[in-house]
Amino acid sequence: MRYEVEQKFRVANPAELEGRLVELGADFDPPVWQVDGYYAHPARDFATTDEALRIRRVGDANFVTYKGPKLDQFTKTRREIEVPLAEGEQPAADFGNLLVALGFRLVAEVYKQRRLAELPWQGLSVEVALDQVERLGHFVELEVRADDGDLEAARQNIASLAARLGLLQGERRSYLELLLIGVKH
Repeated sequence: MRYEVEQKFRVANPAELEGRLVELGADFDPPVWQVDGYYAHPARDFATTDEALRIRRVGDANFVTYKGPKLDQFTKTRREIEVPLAEGEQPAADFGNLLVALGFRLVAEVYKQRRLAELPWQGLSVEVALDQVERLGHFVELEVRADDGDLEAARQNIASLAARLGLLQGERRSYLELLLIGVKH
């Protein structure tokens, strides 16, 4: 089974952090806007089960993603299943309408500008995302994809990179959770 092992941190000075990441070998892509629509299940409370279902739009690209419950108390390690949808605004809207017809409910949309980079770190490839989230502020996400047997190595890898960058206080709540409880930057 495939998992995402992730840690997220609030960032006070994104330009300074980006400079340190570039010094370590990160090469950032141009920024893109992402819109994530999160849906509530008609028969179970995703807030209680710690799951998520979203439709992500990135330009013309669309994806539907299921995220399982977090597996530990320190990182956001969880099973993730992502399926691409057809390109364009209409297929994303159609899939959202399909979910609503099945009893799902759109909870909220999260708007963010994201810059991605791959950073080789201690033998693994870490995906680095510099995010500017509307109404929440700046964050960095460090993520490694791992199989069952590699989860602990991935956690240690991310913890080592975070320590090297001076990122001390991780944020385990999703952007959706932060928006719903009204956290401000």
